[in-house]
Amino acid sequence: MTIEERIRATEERLRDRFERIDEIALFNQEKVLNAFREERIALRHFVPSTGYGYGDEGRDVLGKVYARAFGAERAIVSPALLSGTHALTVALFGLLRPGSRALCITGTPYDTIRGVIWGEGNGSLADFGVTFRVVPLNGAGKADFPTVKKELLQSHYDLVYIQRSRGYELRDAFTVAEIGEMCAFVRNCGFTGCIFADNCYGEFVETREPTEVGVDLMAGSLIKNPGGGIAPTGGYIAGAEKYVAQAENRLTAPSVGGEVGSYAYGYQLYYQGFFLAPHVVAQALKGGLLIGACLEEMGYENYPRADAVPADITRAVRFHTEKELTDFIQSVQDCSPVDSFVRLEAWDMPGYDCKVIMAAGCFVQGASIELSADAPIREPYTAYFQGGLTYEHCKIALKTILQRL
Repeated sequence: MTIEERIRATEERLRDRFERIDEIALFNQEKVLNAFREERIALRHFVPSTGYGYGDEGRDVLGKVYARAFGAERAIVSPALLSGTHALTVALFGLLRPGSRALCITGTPYDTIRGVIWGEGNGSLADFGVTFRVVPLNGAGKADFPTVKKELLQSHYDLVYIQRSRGYELRDAFTVAEIGEMCAFVRNCGFTGCIFADNCYGEFVETREPTEVGVDLMAGSLIKNPGGGIAPTGGYIAGAEKYVAQAENRLTAPSVGGEVGSYAYGYQLYYQGFFLAPHVVAQALKGGLLIGACLEEMGYENYPRADAVPADITRAVRFHTEKELTDFIQSVQDCSPVDSFVRLEAWDMPGYDCKVIMAAGCFVQGASIELSADAPIREPYTAYFQGGLTYEHCKIALKTILQRL
């Protein structure tokens, strides 16, 4: 069987999953369109602002569009939020105070947020006297509800933390339904504080967002799903009014909150990217499924398996050797529209505890809604890939990947 024949056969096998992804995209596109219409978006919302940004209608209404689409009371959307990690950090420092206690119920959080939580002498939450405990996942990679209940009944916690995506763990991302189940469970345990979710990589993958199933506050990056591959930078924080206000005070200052914040380049790319996001996410999902299914047929283990619609845009693939791992990452770089000629080397990336190799030939530096891949150089040799602005790009890249492997 030729590579082209293998790809065509795999596409046919994935037809029902592709149809489901298209249905989700249509639902979410209508939801976003309605948010634009209900907020009466006009050209004036795209214009730049300077200085303090008092009365910046583009900034304020962009937050309202996000809030409507995400079923939230309020949202901050800002180019001053530099990454997903920064958005999470601003939210956590806004919510927690010295002596506060937080409980993560989805295992150890992603590498780059660990220094924010437990760093020593770097201005971390731990430096400010915040206790952050973790309940490991059970053997099936799901929330360990008996242990969560024991923790909540034995100790007081101010915040419950949920990470939707897998990070560098070999588990499936959590579905919105599973997140809703977690929220209901902790409330039934008598928890009255804030339920906070890291929603990175999950926006528009399903027809609901965590804020619609019990999460009080969530955060994410605009160079992932909601930026639609067009937003040049930024992040968002969305949820209940009182919690968004606390995060807003941390982003700027308690005396001014959300009343300030200008952007001299205008907001068109942020609005346009959000409008395109449901379609772009669907492209990434279908591309990731196709690549994963072909690799699965070759004997490479996938997380999640290719027989279901994923719960986020990321996919983990286990390789047998370091060379297979680095060959896969290099193949993604070779098929990138930007820097395709670059020969990759693993390096000590900020926030990680081992060398990482990364393919990121993107229009927006590091944008993981674009086809990209990365891997820590450690056993088990696992590549994490995501994105793809178009399904066609993913399909073309797959040919190179299969040839090299």
